Amino acid sequence: MTAVEKLEALRKQMAEQKIDAYVITAADPHISEYLPAHYKTIHFLSGFTGSAGTLVVTLDFAGLWTDSRYFTQAETQLKDSGYKLVKLKVPHTPEYINWLLEVLPRGTKVGFNHQLITVALAVELQNNLQQKDIQTADVDFVGTIWHDRVGLPAEKAFLISEEAAGLSILAKIAQVRDILKTNGANHHFISSLDDIAWLFNLRGQDVDYNPVVLSFAIVAPSEVTLFVNQDKLSPDETDTLYKQGIVLKPYHTISDALKQLPEDARIFIDPKRTSYGLYQLLPKSAKLILGTNPSTFLKSIKNETEIKHIRKAMLQDGVALTRFFKWMEDRLGGEKITEWSASEKLAGFRAEQASFVGLSFNTIAGFNANGALPHYTLTAESNQEIQSDGLFLVDSGGQYHYGTTDITRVMPIGNCATRQADDYTLVLKGLIEGSKLIFPEGTKGYQIDSICRRPLWDYAINFGHGTGHGIGFFLNVHEGPQNISPANVDVAFKPGMVTSIEPGIYRPGKHGVRIENLVLCVEHGNSEFGNFLAFETLTLCFIDTTIVNKALLEADQLAWLNQYNQMVFNKLKPLLSADEAEWLKEKCKAI
Repeated sequence: MTAVEKLEALRKQMAEQKIDAYVITAADPHISEYLPAHYKTIHFLSGFTGSAGTLVVTLDFAGLWTDSRYFTQAETQLKDSGYKLVKLKVPHTPEYINWLLEVLPRGTKVGFNHQLITVALAVELQNNLQQKDIQTADVDFVGTIWHDRVGLPAEKAFLISEEAAGLSILAKIAQVRDILKTNGANHHFISSLDDIAWLFNLRGQDVDYNPVVLSFAIVAPSEVTLFVNQDKLSPDETDTLYKQGIVLKPYHTISDALKQLPEDARIFIDPKRTSYGLYQLLPKSAKLILGTNPSTFLKSIKNETEIKHIRKAMLQDGVALTRFFKWMEDRLGGEKITEWSASEKLAGFRAEQASFVGLSFNTIAGFNANGALPHYTLTAESNQEIQSDGLFLVDSGGQYHYGTTDITRVMPIGNCATRQADDYTLVLKGLIEGSKLIFPEGTKGYQIDSICRRPLWDYAINFGHGTGHGIGFFLNVHEGPQNISPANVDVAFKPGMVTSIEPGIYRPGKHGVRIENLVLCVEHGNSEFGNFLAFETLTLCFIDTTIVNKALLEADQLAWLNQYNQMVFNKLKPLLSADEAEWLKEKCKAI
């Protein structure tokens, strides 16, 4: 079926069931960012491959609401699909709700799959639509037309040892229970896969790039139940869980378990990480306590063991990146290199590292105009040769035993224009300003965001994505609760948090610049004005200085750049061959 035929099939079902608008979210029952193939409904229906977006279908209009990262990509992928791009003004907001209120008559009906929408969003949708007496219905029109839909993943899972994780499963459960007690809860339902992975020291391969396992969990006063298909685990790992008092039940039995919770239970759930369909199964008389999952806060603060492993992962990643950029420089002009072949080569260099498990996300490798797409998706049609003059942006990362990396570098090719050099330098200034920041305890991400953007704002330049996101420990490459963005996220930075800093400049049709490092929040010291924190840069890859416009850098910024590159050389040199070390020494030479 073509996208247009699928759209017609949706509308036929809508007409039969008297549904005036159908909302399709990018989600699974775990409210994951990256989805198993079984739940990639937006791609199936429209051809759009971005990780953020919502389809809304009425009988005479079909649109994709997404943010500025995907505008150009969406316009290309939605061509002849029957869907129109609707550009979000504010990222990650359900602006289609106001659109529905404008176009739908009073007393109509909106349908959506309750399993694939958060509690928070479902409630917001229903409350707003009530203004016009618009009803909602739980419908799934996709499953009936997706005839070749793949099943749920059945990949093997595994436990990581207490020595690797730095904390036992029982110790983590005790921390969660302490927070539940503080909030007056005695039960906790968890459906977010990264929270479950952290709590049970459990990892797997059920979702591309994220080492997580399809599972649910219930923490009760006297027992903890993990809902996972037991054949994913070895007998020894099953025995390990049993010995720690973990009850194992099949994945598909979660619905019955939720219905059977005590009528007087006080249940803690995260409304932004819990499916509305599962939420509706909870006993009506139970008291529901809403808040961010306790494990989300706990796992964001890496312990000393995790930090030690992350540092080792950074060394391996740095070696792979050094070899990749040397390979690029040695081969350019002598053989054909495309965005695709470069991405494959980089993956190969990472795969040579002893602890490598896989990529942490799909590599973004864009030359010139393709680099201006913040979340560029490389396809056979878009793949272009890297030649002549310009900027080659590479945003990539790896999963290692144990650690997750995420880094962006821009490689100047040939002769670069003055504007390209200036854009590169301004983005570098933004990275440096964030990286060398000293800030008081209690500082939030939106405060840091402004500091990182200031060098760009001075030239009336801005970018449409956040400046940084949290990173998991051998887990999801995007992790909360902290971030660095204009959004008013009420989460203060704390020692142990690992976050990216990645400002950018994007000139559509021309070029893009983004430079990204991961930083660890550390204690800086205290004074009569209180406790202060700082960032320690973890990422180990040289920052190319060949096109840096030194006139745009302050003395302290130039000093930071030279010190950073020297640190990279000092730490990576023992792991490189003599030829590689000599090449890196030249790249890290002070300017």
